[in-house]
Parts: sequence; structure tokens; C-alpha cells
Amino acid sequence: MSDGYKYIFGPVPSRRLGRSLGVDLVPAKVCTFDCIYCQAGRTTNKTIERTEYVPTADVIAELSDWLPGGAADYVTFSGNGEPTLHSGIGEIIAWLNANSGVPVVVVTNGSLFRLPDVRDELASADLVVPSLDTANPVTFRRLNRPDPSLDIETVIEGLVTFAKEFAGEIWLEHFIVPGINDTPAELKALAEAGARIGPARVQLNTAVRPPAETTVRPMPYAELCAIAEKYFPGAEVIAAYDGESAGRRGAAPDPAATARSLMSRRPITAEDLARTAGIDIKLAEKTLELLVQSGEAAVEERDGGRFYSKL
Repeated sequence: MSDGYKYIFGPVPSRRLGRSLGVDLVPAKVCTFDCIYCQAGRTTNKTIERTEYVPTADVIAELSDWLPGGAADYVTFSGNGEPTLHSGIGEIIAWLNANSGVPVVVVTNGSLFRLPDVRDELASADLVVPSLDTANPVTFRRLNRPDPSLDIETVIEGLVTFAKEFAGEIWLEHFIVPGINDTPAELKALAEAGARIGPARVQLNTAVRPPAETTVRPMPYAELCAIAEKYFPGAEVIAAYDGESAGRRGAAPDPAATARSLMSRRPITAEDLARTAGIDIKLAEKTLELLVQSGEAAVEERDGGRFYSKL
């Protein structure tokens, strides 16, 4: 586990990517969107300005320190906001390609692919996972709450252009929110937009963690499967990760530090902590409850699960 680092975290158990070492390139929470379902909470700096939000050299230094003793299936650019807002992302990807054999993934909301610089900088990634939740301009404003300069038609065109140029794989995620983007007309238009992009995989997701807006509810698994069968044949319904423990070789030396690092980016469960830190579930539960008692964390009961977040 990357305890003590400022810009990298994990490896964390990922539903899609196995053991994923996260790279966080923007402060909480800088993003082009303010999605109502976001597990990282409300956007505090909604912008399309690309700049060096955190020092590129410092990110590379942390990666250089971690790599000799670390083990991960992927290095994943994700975290608190939109990673393509960082103007040094291309330099960091190039460094990883030259110094690490670990595949590079960029998880993005897909909003900035209209920019040639963004397409060029991500060209050497192994995998890009953009999201596209609607093809409807009205729903786009309601669901993703984008920067006012963005429109969904341009976002889709940018993704189509990137897909034509990109040599790696694209996995396209559709996040389904009941009552927002799950009507037949919405899903048909979304499927048509996705077909234009032509990803290697299509994945359906829903709110499995506490979202930015408490009115957002998860789509039941059976209904997601039915949507996939009707509108997105061959799509994957993303299920909970059930792999082995992740992290540095061996258990994390300080489970509480691991919990603090994870909670600074998203709500977690005891299972998340156990898998990431390489500890048993009882110790994970005890660690989290002690953080609640000390006033460092809050716990929320939601949809049958207990989610812990940093205070």
C-alpha cells in the first residue's frame, strides 16, 4: 500500500482492473463535471482549464520510489477529479512507459477529447476508460452538470475522433441512474452514440457507493442485466471486485494509514480495506470503527452496506 505518498495511492481492489495503483493528478475536487452520482462528492472547482495542478516531477518521484517494491496489475490515472485536466499527464505516461512494465490506464469522463493535445498525450496509454452517460443535451446538464462551455455533441465527437486515432483499447462506461437516463429513448440514443465510438468493451455501472446527491439510487442488478441485453448486447455489468488482497508484497504496516488514504478519495467498506491492506476482515472493521470513535471518520448505512468516509 502506498502509505505516505501524496499523489499515488493503493494498489486498491478495482471491479474492472484487479490491483490498481492510483495516480491522482488534481486536488479534490477539480473536474469538468459535477456528476450527481460521483462517489468523490461535489465538484468544488468546475473548470476546463488545463494546467499543472500538482507538480509533475513530484508525481514521477513518487512513482519512481514505489515501483521497485510495488506490485500492481495497472497504473491508473483516476482519483479526486478529471485527470486529463493536468497538463503533464502525457509526460508522466511517457515516463511510465520508459521505466515500468505495468500497463497504463486513464479513467476519464471523456469531456476533453475534442482537444488535440489531450488525444496526443493519451495516445501512449494502454487502456482508456471514458464514461458516456447520455446523448441527450438536457439529460447531460441534469446528470453530469458540466462546465457551461461543454456540450454533449462535441464530447461525443471528441470520443469518436480519439477512437479512430488510438492504438490501445477503449472500454466505454455507461453509468445508469434510475429515473434519469434509463428510458427507452435515452438508452437507444446512448447505444447509438457508443456504436459510433466503437469501444473494445462496453460496461454498465450504477451507484454502488454513496453518491454526491442523496436522491441517486442504484439500478438493481437484474434491471442492469436486462438493459444490457436489450440495448447493449455483449456489454458487461460491472460486479463487485472479488479478487485477492492487493498492495505491496505483504500486509500494510499501518491499516489505519491505509484507511485514511483510501477515505480521502472515496467512501470505503471494511472489505475494501481488508483487500487493499492485506488484513482480515475483523481487523479492518475494528480499524474503521476506531477511526469513527476518534472523530476521523464517519459511517453511513446505505443499501445494506456500511461505508466509511473521512471527516
